Amino acid sequence: MPSDPTHTPTPTPDPFAAPDAHQARAHRTAAALFRIAERHAATEQQRARQANPHLPAPQEAARLVSLLLSGTALPEAGEPEVDRTDIVAALTLLPQARAELDELEEALITMARGRGFTWQEIAFGLGLGTPQAARQRHERLAGRTAPA
Repeated sequence: MPSDPTHTPTPTPDPFAAPDAHQARAHRTAAALFRIAERHAATEQQRARQANPHLPAPQEAARLVSLLLSGTALPEAGEPEVDRTDIVAALTLLPQARAELDELEEALITMARGRGFTWQEIAFGLGLGTPQAARQRHERLAGRTAPA
């Protein structure tokens, strides 16, 4: 059979190469969001428990699983019970939720400084005891949220 000159064979992954941890986490995060949305945000009433009416954000999905587990939110009729995989999915989303909150906090501090806020005012808003603590927190956040 003649070979097709326009066909490019797909490279097979090297079975001895270490997996890309970031890519694997991104796939797990997407799968976790989809799983929780499919199981616990499938109906309009279920989605009303969250801010985004179409797909929960990572922190909303993790919070929803927590609320259902604790009994604070009641499942709808026919909604599956939270199972072990739902809990693992919610835990998988926590690093992304934490990163998003870190970015938000760093941006708010930067904007507050740009608007003339003192470190003391920022410390007060964050519930920190000293201006130095607020500066140090901002430096840590800026280090964690800086583009690679």
